Amino acid sequence: MIKKLILAGLLLSTYLFAINGHAALFDDKEARKKILEVEATAASQHQASQAEIAVLKKNQQATEQRIIDIEAITKGQGLIDMQNQIEALKQEVARLKGELEVANHNVEATQQRQKDLYSDTDTRLRKLEEVEAHPAQAKPVADAPATSTAVTPAEVSAPEPSKTSQEYQLLELANGLSKEAKHKDAFNAYDKFLKDYPNSTLAAEATYGLGYSQFALKNYKSAIVTQQKVLDLHADSPKVPDAMFNMANSQIQLSLLANAKKTLRELITKFPNSDVIPAAQKRLKALEAIK
Repeated sequence: MIKKLILAGLLLSTYLFAINGHAALFDDKEARKKILEVEATAASQHQASQAEIAVLKKNQQATEQRIIDIEAITKGQGLIDMQNQIEALKQEVARLKGELEVANHNVEATQQRQKDLYSDTDTRLRKLEEVEAHPAQAKPVADAPATSTAVTPAEVSAPEPSKTSQEYQLLELANGLSKEAKHKDAFNAYDKFLKDYPNSTLAAEATYGLGYSQFALKNYKSAIVTQQKVLDLHADSPKVPDAMFNMANSQIQLSLLANAKKTLRELITKFPNSDVIPAAQKRLKALEAIK
């Protein structure tokens, strides 16, 4: 009986061991299968990732190449633009050089004309001085175009100088310098005339010319004083309206607007037929518009 029990226990143990061994074997295969499946999935995902990485690298390389190409094009266009700008600057410099050469030529020509004028003026003044120093040796000078002369009633008794006299020629010289805008030389010539011929019948014209030269030289106060002499000493001279208009312009330059208005009103009232009246009226209208 005991032997049967022992044998039965051994058989039961063997059976249980067999069952447990089979279960353990079964669990190990499943685990290996799962591992293989995971490894296969991981390998597949790795391959896919590698493929995607390869595609991305390829795209990156293509993008980088495009950037390089664009930069090359941009740099090339920049160089072209710079070259175009340089060419434009070269053309501009060439044009400016041409204009500068023309300007230099004009300046040289103007300077030469000025030298000729000064030389001619100096020669004429020297001749006049020689005539004054040696009147007996004076030779007649060719007639020059007539200038307007101012003869007052008080001056009628005085003989009017002939066009060949040094007196007349000196005034003509001063008038010519004034017309040529040589105002400093004109001032000197008018001043010399008035010093040499203070009682001349042409003194009113010379005084007006002196005042006009002072105005042109921006000596406005002196111009007013000189033109006032025309009014005081040569009240009947045809130069009085011109002198008053020049006085008004000098007063405007000195911002003496009230005085300028008064001078212009007197001019318009006293000399309504003068040639300077239209300009005087416009000047007065402009001054009156100033508040």
